[in-house]
Amino acid sequence: METNQIIVKMVFDRWYSLIERCDEIFKSLSDERLEQEIATSKNRGIYILGHLIAVHDDMMPILNFGEKLFPELKEIFIKSPDKTVKEIPSTAELRTMWSKQNEVMTKLFKSLKAEEWFKKHNSVSDEDFIKEPHRNKLNIIVTRVSHLAYHNGQLVLM
Repeated sequence: METNQIIVKMVFDRWYSLIERCDEIFKSLSDERLEQEIATSKNRGIYILGHLIAVHDDMMPILNFGEKLFPELKEIFIKSPDKTVKEIPSTAELRTMWSKQNEVMTKLFKSLKAEEWFKKHNSVSDEDFIKEPHRNKLNIIVTRVSHLAYHNGQLVLM
């Protein structure tokens, strides 16, 4: 196995492990429990579920995978704090979106060869990428792994 393949495998092993952990938590919690705050005056589980979907959805155009699957979630779960938007998708709807998104993302992730992960993403200019080649597609996944791990830690408290 080449170095690039090893690096990509390491990153995606962590990604899939965290997705699986979050999935297990979401499946183990009732809709009613997800409606509750993780701790007093903190985000609710449903908000974190929606937030993760919205953040992962933002990767679609950045990685040149096409349009977002659920663009309507950005305003609710990224731009607005929890409990400030009156109407949000139901827990059942978000669970379906989570599953669909993970299915689509897995297929797209696996469609790229290891060397393609080291190419520039759509949020960096050609000029900047020449100076900073670490601003590649794989780096987007690395940052999202950290984000996912953070919220996984919150969900464990539920």
